[in-house]
Amino acid sequence: MEQVSNHIILRGVLAGAPVFSHENHGRRFYRFPLEVARLSGTADVLPVVADESLLADTVLTDGTLVEVTGQVRSCNCRSETGRHLMISVYASTLGLCDGEPENTATLQGVICKAPVYRRTPLGREICDVMLAVSRHYRRTDYLPCILWGKSAREVACLSVGAPLHLTGRLQSRGYTKVVDGVPQQRVAYEISAMESLCPV
Repeated sequence: MEQVSNHIILRGVLAGAPVFSHENHGRRFYRFPLEVARLSGTADVLPVVADESLLADTVLTDGTLVEVTGQVRSCNCRSETGRHLMISVYASTLGLCDGEPENTATLQGVICKAPVYRRTPLGREICDVMLAVSRHYRRTDYLPCILWGKSAREVACLSVGAPLHLTGRLQSRGYTKVVDGVPQQRVAYEISAMESLCPV
């Protein structure tokens, strides 16, 4: 796979203090939620993971406006309820900022599951795609994406293994899952694509 890319820029409000997440190869990582407003007035609350060194020079408090650049990452995690895909933003830069909210993700990878085409109750065309995006050290991120309208129709015709380039936003969506008869509130994350390109 050539010219693989995975880049995201977020500008939003810190929605919680950074808390220790994990340690890897002697480096300590912290996790915090970033609230990024949409044009509609609602907001996506997105999990960000940052190296301790990025946080050392920046004082972060609730309500602080922060800009993060990095990559959208996935991790297949185990819990009492089974395995599930965790999505987060791995920060490569982080700092205080001014300006309007921003949430722009650019991904290029290959389709790794057959696209699922459907229509919403209001008749809008929609297509769900799982995109495999390679990164260093032979790792791959599996990122759920959603396309709309003409893009949904075009991508629905593609086969597993087809290359796909997307530009969109990382969004959060709350839902209820019933486990052993008990409803649980959960959050799903996906890339909502504004543009797509199927390289030849």
